[in-house]
Amino acid sequence: MSPYREITLKELKNSEKIPSRIAKNTNISTSHISRALTGLKQKGLVIVLNPEKSQGRLYQITDLGLKVVEKLES
Repeated sequence: MSPYREITLKELKNSEKIPSRIAKNTNISTSHISRALTGLKQKGLVIVLNPEKSQGRLYQITDLGLKVVEKLES
């Protein structure tokens, strides 16, 4: 897993967030975070809570994503 995806997934562990908030919290560019979220979504590790929006999409970690974070942290 790429470092950006790992950091992004860990940021979503405790609450849902928009990409710009994750970027601000991690000091990683929003474009990197957006690409990481796209990859995580394709793997079923995160979901978009408001897919109808083109900006300000709210992402939430899935149960599978939580299991992956737990593995990464152990």
